[in-house]
Amino acid sequence: MTAPGRVLVVGASASGLTTVEALRRRGYAGDITVLGDEPHAPYDRPPLSKQVLSGAWEPERATLRTPDVLSQLDAEFVLGDAAIGLDTTTRTVRTASGRELAADAIVIATGVRTRTLPGQEGLRGVHALRGLDDALALKKDLAAGVRLVVVGEGVLGSEIAATTRMLGLDVTLTGPLAAPMTLQVGPMVSALLAELHTEHGVRLRLGAGAAALTRADGRVTGVELTTGEHLPAEVVVVAIGAAPATEWLADSGLRLDNGVVCDSRCRAAEGIFAVGDVARFHHERFDCLMRLENRTNATEQAIAVAGAILGEDRPYVPVPYFWTDQFDAKLQIQGRVTPDAEVVEGDVTARRFVARYTSDGVVTGVLGWNMPKQTRLRRQEVVDALRPPVAPIH
Repeated sequence: MTAPGRVLVVGASASGLTTVEALRRRGYAGDITVLGDEPHAPYDRPPLSKQVLSGAWEPERATLRTPDVLSQLDAEFVLGDAAIGLDTTTRTVRTASGRELAADAIVIATGVRTRTLPGQEGLRGVHALRGLDDALALKKDLAAGVRLVVVGEGVLGSEIAATTRMLGLDVTLTGPLAAPMTLQVGPMVSALLAELHTEHGVRLRLGAGAAALTRADGRVTGVELTTGEHLPAEVVVVAIGAAPATEWLADSGLRLDNGVVCDSRCRAAEGIFAVGDVARFHHERFDCLMRLENRTNATEQAIAVAGAILGEDRPYVPVPYFWTDQFDAKLQIQGRVTPDAEVVEGDVTARRFVARYTSDGVVTGVLGWNMPKQTRLRRQEVVDALRPPVAPIH
């Protein structure tokens, strides 16, 4: 396959930047343009809910590359201009400012957008946390004596609750599931997370959804739950998940179903690829469509997409991986979580252990709680389970 003469990356994200870097490392010398809807150079998102929000990092530290390093990529960065349409026939992207950018290969790296609650827009004191500006706005609104309610008991909501509680705020975490991060870590570990948050002073109001935001004079005053309970607050963070940012692709003809649907090479159409949180690709080992919202996948999938652009015919078959830091706990999750979990190393009471997840006797994932080395070693069990069977020799 001949390398494309021009590559357009839509999304100045970690996955978009890594795609550019991987292309250059592999010797691609053609034109590259990176289109981003934010005015910022590519930055890292995981620190936003932890180091940036807590003030441990200045915002600039979250930037992924210095201006000098970016210039060495010899790519044109068009920032602060959102994509609003794609013509797949001509491979042309239209932008909000009226630009038309054409390329031989297009990489969709537009990530996700936060979900919102009814009445959230324009209500002072209500925040989402997706981008750098969101983190800075929330940080500015937090002050001593503020009562904070975090709506959403997933990874992001749990991290925000932990970070703000360590800042000394009055924090309540609410959500429809019984414990923090139940969907991400399973019932056994989520129960331990509930204990951890409670011990550190986070009030848990779980098992009930948010029915409405209450207000006075244009500012939030609290959250009303489906049980009728009212949680008073001067600041509310809504962390109820995110949806793939595919609205701009509605008339493109691409298959959109919980993301940009791709084959196992991350290809959505001829010459069009998707990467990162927005990509829903066919995982040949799990034999299902999979969309991964984590930092590790942003890097690994971008490298795979760069290879596919340059003609590699290799399926993308990652072992899903993410981590979270909350209070004194570092959790690392390799593979897929199931309800069937058992502790295989360490001690739960000491909060240093490795749990193994299985399905029908097959290892699907491992989780480490403050045992990073052992978790990395146990990852091999997941890898071995994903390997295709070896054909018998006759």
